[in-house]
Amino acid sequence: MTPTTGVGAAVRVIVRYTFVCLLLGFFALPLLWLAFAPFDREPATAAALPQFTLDNFRELLDNDNALRSLRNSVLLAAGTGGIVVALAAFAAYALSRVRLPGRDGLLYALLLLSSIVTGTAAMVPLFNLAYELKLIDSQLGVILVLSGGLLPSAIFILKDFTDTTPRSYEESARVFGASPFQIVRHLVIPLIRPGLATVGVWSVAQVWGNFLIPFLLLRSPEKSPAAVVMYTFYTEGGQPDLALISTFSLLYSLPVVVMFLFVSSRYGFRFHGGIKH
Repeated sequence: MTPTTGVGAAVRVIVRYTFVCLLLGFFALPLLWLAFAPFDREPATAAALPQFTLDNFRELLDNDNALRSLRNSVLLAAGTGGIVVALAAFAAYALSRVRLPGRDGLLYALLLLSSIVTGTAAMVPLFNLAYELKLIDSQLGVILVLSGGLLPSAIFILKDFTDTTPRSYEESARVFGASPFQIVRHLVIPLIRPGLATVGVWSVAQVWGNFLIPFLLLRSPEKSPAAVVMYTFYTEGGQPDLALISTFSLLYSLPVVVMFLFVSSRYGFRFHGGIKH
């Protein structure tokens, strides 16, 4: 290797690592602001060392709308996650075990349509449907709409897990008189538990940050989730209340992060099921 070649390689390495550091810094700055601003006496849009105080948290705890919206978010996320996981598990098992003409084509069509016709594009017919069913300003209506949008992808994910579960176990259970429901409950579900955990976390995360559907379907402020209420934090002068927004954002992000870390440490996130060998 000539000296010129060595210098060129060193320059390329320096440029590459400099670019990576700048990129990491670009994405890390918002996280640093979110970590420091709630503890700052006078938070601003720039990231800086805070003038430490806990007054922002006291102000947030005194805000009834903020705490109520977090409870509403938990209700919507838990309801939607439970429906999606339960229905997707049974549907994925049926699609995996029952041979139907055009089964795979139907599954891919549902996945494709759910990706193209998103909640935003289908909001007008969904709103009309909710109006006809008298589900406007109903948290149940929001849960049903969100569940319908997430089910195709959840079924697609869980079917891969179900396909890898041994059918010989099910045949043995049938010999001993197990019903189809008992087979699913006591045999299939424990084997696809990592998939259920993955779909559960994904569903909750999708609902937790959803703004448009609750904003359009819910009329009462006391029923609004945190993603909607966050947009109402303004000062009397019409400026964003950065102290309240940053503190609320920190508390708002913690449940999903904690759930992700718990599920990841216990089950891991992998896109296959079956038995470990």
